[in-house]
Order: sequence, then structure tokens, then C-alpha cells
Amino acid sequence: MGYRVAVVGATGEVGRTFLRVLEERRFPVDELLLFASERSAGTRLTFRGNDYEVKALSAQTSFRGIDIALFSAGGGISREFAPKFASDGAVVVDNSSAWRLDPEVPLVVPEVNPEDVKRIRKGIVANPNCSTIQMVVALKPIYDAVGVSRVVVATYQSVSGAGAKAIRELEEQTRAWCRGESFPEPRHIAKRIAFNAVPHIDTFMDNRYTREEMKMVNETRKIMHDESIRVSATAVRVPVFYAHSEALHIETRREIAPEKAREILSRAPGVVVVDDPQRGDYPLAIDVAGRDEVFVGRIRKDLVFTPGLAMWVVADNIRKGAATNAVQIAELLVKEGVV
Repeated sequence: MGYRVAVVGATGEVGRTFLRVLEERRFPVDELLLFASERSAGTRLTFRGNDYEVKALSAQTSFRGIDIALFSAGGGISREFAPKFASDGAVVVDNSSAWRLDPEVPLVVPEVNPEDVKRIRKGIVANPNCSTIQMVVALKPIYDAVGVSRVVVATYQSVSGAGAKAIRELEEQTRAWCRGESFPEPRHIAKRIAFNAVPHIDTFMDNRYTREEMKMVNETRKIMHDESIRVSATAVRVPVFYAHSEALHIETRREIAPEKAREILSRAPGVVVVDDPQRGDYPLAIDVAGRDEVFVGRIRKDLVFTPGLAMWVVADNIRKGAATNAVQIAELLVKEGVV
């Protein structure tokens, strides 16, 4: 059985990756519809060897007959159009922040809380923030084994998380440096990103944390169904093109040896352990880019939290942090008979 699938925001970085992941995972697409802004309408994209024309997203368009809609078009577009798709009968998997904390919208990472796809009320499933996804995939096996009470996390996030324009900005700044020219003014990242680390992703809030950092706090609690977990995050943009890295410091509820944690994580779904630092083996963004798993290394006792663990977690933010996780949700919708 095949499904009528729509991709909204098809011409963006994540939208194009939706198509690659759907093809790679052999998702049963019977008919494909592509939507984007008026500016991108008419663009042609290839899927399974066939060309498809991108249509402009319009309030006058009927979305009847669509089974699943994968959204990556920004919060404003999602708030306007996701309910229209849902009212016409589709289940929307939304990659924006618009619906993530809505109590009637499940926020799903398939390796962590797959059962939540059966709790759909508005016809919408939310895809978490990229930095949250990889963190909770690594946290969940430890949580199940010994409990987790507190997490302190510092992220090292690639420029692709800010979109294709931010990728070009890093390229332009790097070329300027190589030519001995002055750096172009930053337009898409808060400060110059080439050869720099910028502790500013999204806007600052009244508590002096950024929205990106607070997403990790609130989304983790919702996904794990545990409001008692305390999370403190510092989100940093670094001059890497693809894949986010995170340093996690975890206070567990019961003692766990690093060797046991390593064993548990090595058996966990969606996790690859690369942890032999004496031989120089630990996850690197350049090795993880293009992969769908969450890579974990540097697993050790934490020197502040007792009991506690420290670890290094890396994942491709465009794939597992966005497109792949959304397609995995679509696969769950099929498996559970939701669509």
C-alpha cells in the first residue's frame, strides 16, 4: 500500500533532505506533492528518478486526499497551513517550533517515545528541535537504567542549523580570509562565524537564556514525560557545516559505572558508541555528517555530579535532527495504523 505524501518547504535544506530520506528508506510513497513559497514555485526536484514541479502554497489549495504532510517551512507557515492540511484529512509532521509545546500535539523521537504518535488530537505531530533530539536519544537508555535528575549541556552547533544562507555566509567569510580580504558583515548569524564560536542562537529571553536553550529544557521534559528533570543549556554556533556536537553532564538518580553505561548505550536503538579515546576514537562532526544515528563517546564519570556521567554526543542536525526523525515519525504513523 502506498501513501499520498506532501512536502511543504520542499526547496529548503531540510525539504530536499526529506526527499532523499524518503527515497533511501523506501517509504511507500504512491503520489508525491511538493509545496514551497511563491518565490520557489516552478522549481523542479527529482525523486526516485522522476521530476516533480514545486507548487506555491496557497490558502485556496485543497489538500484533500493527502495522507501525510512533512512540513519544514517555519513557524508562521505551519501555524497557518498545518491545521488546513489536518482538517482536509492529512497527518502533519511539523519541523518548526510552532506546535512542540502544545499539550494536544505529541512531540516525538521514535527511539524515545514512539507510543506518543497514538495520542494525536489535532492531526499534527511535532518534530523536536535538532539539539534536543540527539540529546534525548543518548539520555533515554541511561534514564531507563538508573534515572536522570539533572543535565548540564553545552552545544556546538553547525551553521546548517541556521539554513542554507548561513552555510554560504561561512563559505564567504572563509574565502575572504584566505584571500586576505576583510570579512563581510554577518547577516544570518549574530556575529562573524568564521574561526569563531558564537554563544547566541535564536533570541535572548528575559531569563538571559536564548530560545534555543529553553527549547532543550522544555522539550526534554515533554518527550521524557518527566517534569522533574532539570536542564541547563548553553547553545553555541561553531564554524562547522553539518552535524551538531554536545557535551553532556548528567546527574543520575542511582550510581552507574561508565563501563555499564557504555554497554547500555551500545545496545540502544539509533545509537553508535565510538569510545576509545586512548586510540583517538570519539565522534567527530566531519565523520557523522550524512549519517542518521546519534554517536556517543568520551563516556566517563562526572567530576561534579555524584552519581553522574559525562559524555560527548554528535549527530547530523539536518538528517537525524530534522528530516530523518520526521520520516521515522511517518513510518510510525504507518506502523501504528494512524494513517
